Amino acid sequence: MRDDRIGAALLEWYDTHARILPWRVGPGDRARGVRPDPYRVWLSEIMLQQTTVAAVRDYFQRFTARWPDVAALASAADEDVMAEWAGLGYYARARNLLKCARAVVADHGGQFPATRDALLTLPGVGPYTAAAIASIAFDEVATVVDGNVERVTARLFAVETPLPAAKPELTALAARLTPVKRPGDHAQAMMDLGATICTPRNPACGICPLLAVCKGFAAGLAADLPRKTPKAAKPTRYGIAYLGRREDGAMLLERRPEKGLLGGMLGWPGTEWTGAEPVAAPPAKGDWRPVPGEVRHTFTHFHLILRLETALLPNGINPERGFFLPGTEFRPGDLPTVMRKVHDLASLPSTKD
Repeated sequence: MRDDRIGAALLEWYDTHARILPWRVGPGDRARGVRPDPYRVWLSEIMLQQTTVAAVRDYFQRFTARWPDVAALASAADEDVMAEWAGLGYYARARNLLKCARAVVADHGGQFPATRDALLTLPGVGPYTAAAIASIAFDEVATVVDGNVERVTARLFAVETPLPAAKPELTALAARLTPVKRPGDHAQAMMDLGATICTPRNPACGICPLLAVCKGFAAGLAADLPRKTPKAAKPTRYGIAYLGRREDGAMLLERRPEKGLLGGMLGWPGTEWTGAEPVAAPPAKGDWRPVPGEVRHTFTHFHLILRLETALLPNGINPERGFFLPGTEFRPGDLPTVMRKVHDLASLPSTKD
């Protein structure tokens, strides 16, 4: 089967089996002339980076209800956006989200650029995201390659070169399949095939629309592809988190630096996260006491183990680090996941959750 016929078979499958997603214009609506909203396409693609559809769905719906277009998001307060993003992870995305929205409004009149090359000039928009927006929102013939597409392509063409070395080859092969007509639907069809049939484990090859031309299946290799270069073991870092509550119920918090892990997010004052057991002074004078247990959390490049210390602090105290947030304004849900774990372990009640 020629590459164009492979694409046609995939689109025929997609027209019937496309996933219903809150940011997507389905194939039926597209055929009736409904155009995707570039803002919703962009927002979903940023949220979906290194995150699952299941995790993103509720966040996307809350974001679009609160900020229905790029102008609304551009005018939002940084702390409101960071709080709404809390728990979704990879917080640099949230900072870039605001930078990008503001650039679209300031430099492009509130309209997203319509080409991959122009989209690449926006903050936080890399090659994959630019191709996805250009293809899905503007029907540009751009090759979209995410993890699902890499897996489908590796199996379809029986590419045994391990990732990440195989990326250029897989991108070139995916480009061969990208059609001039309906390139956005094709990109989403490849993603859907990888998410629902050509899954990482136990692929449902028997119902795959591309079974007859899948070289990986023919060779008995489909479930083993794509191959991956073994990753090095993650190191472990250690730290101390200090949870202070003032007598009037205010919580001692700090906003982390803009650059670095959890940049711009609220959190508990604490030590540096290092490979050795940390030693540091608490952020305020008080009767700090250790809490039994520990918090364990894994980031992209390391595991983290935190010890906890808590204290009830007097009204009027001036902390050396951080600031007091009134108990009526404190919401554990505004904290990133690791900081919520700290809160949960300490069993600190909140006035407003």
